[in-house]
Amino acid sequence: MRRTAIILTAFAAFAFALAPILAEARPGGGRSSGSRGSQTYSAPPSTTTAPGGGTRFDRTATQPGSPATAARPGMAGAAGAAAPQRGFFGSFGGALLAGGLIGGLLGFGLMGGGAGFGAMLGMLLQIALIGLAVMFVVRLIRSRRAATAGGPQQPQGYAYQAQPEPKQFGGMGGLKAAEPVRAGGPLEIGPADYQAFEQTLKDVNAGWSKRDLAALRAVATPEMVSYFAQDLRDLEARNWRNETRDVRLEQGDLAEAWNEDGEDYATVAMRVSMLDATFDNATNKVVEGSTTERTDTTELWTFVRKGPGGQWMLSAIQQTTPQPA
Repeated sequence: MRRTAIILTAFAAFAFALAPILAEARPGGGRSSGSRGSQTYSAPPSTTTAPGGGTRFDRTATQPGSPATAARPGMAGAAGAAAPQRGFFGSFGGALLAGGLIGGLLGFGLMGGGAGFGAMLGMLLQIALIGLAVMFVVRLIRSRRAATAGGPQQPQGYAYQAQPEPKQFGGMGGLKAAEPVRAGGPLEIGPADYQAFEQTLKDVNAGWSKRDLAALRAVATPEMVSYFAQDLRDLEARNWRNETRDVRLEQGDLAEAWNEDGEDYATVAMRVSMLDATFDNATNKVVEGSTTERTDTTELWTFVRKGPGGQWMLSAIQQTTPQPA
């Protein structure tokens, strides 16, 4: 009975701890990852599509006060340098440790070695209470993160900077502009650039759905590919896969664009709809999301290229700050 209690309790804690990171398995995992050059620790300006701006990065290879060398296209070793930054309840190891600790406590007498129907009821009650406690802690952590990211104050490490009013170039059907747009500096962004951003959005989702790292390397920086690879490994550890289909860019805004050290950067707020589903590889059944009901999400994507004429590469995916209801 005691061994059964330990196993069941560990499983309950394991499931509750994993819940926050299984809910959003699309590219980027619903987190802010990557680098925005010298602007990595500055919040992007608000736009019509993303009025609250973006949250600070959960995962970035850029150190405060240093250039984002790891985010630059073609740099060797950048993928290895980008170590994911995860909270205790945001990783496989954290969940396993949580389950192990709870199981260890039960083994030292919480169950009291009881037997019979009363002992079984007590065991189930304890499992439920522990599960609720874990869920409460997880929600508390997530709410504090959201509170830190939201509101008029920027998270620590961010600095508000005076920015020109961004010009909306998006609309139903994709990124469009009648003329080049200047935002955040002397860099001009024109219709061909917007088309490249939209195509990269689709290429990233296609490579992700196929679990094709070679395809992702063709459109994203080594740092971003390292995060994609880690997220794919996390899914594979559960024998799961995520697929995003029929990706449509519904609206987009250019937040800012600038040049530094011979490289061009552009941060774009994009509202995207798609079919987002996570499958069990063993049964091919949907365990998260849907293959028939579209989901709608808004994110800030940053692109970088080696000067005019270079290929735009995805260098960051940033979550938007939630707006008050």
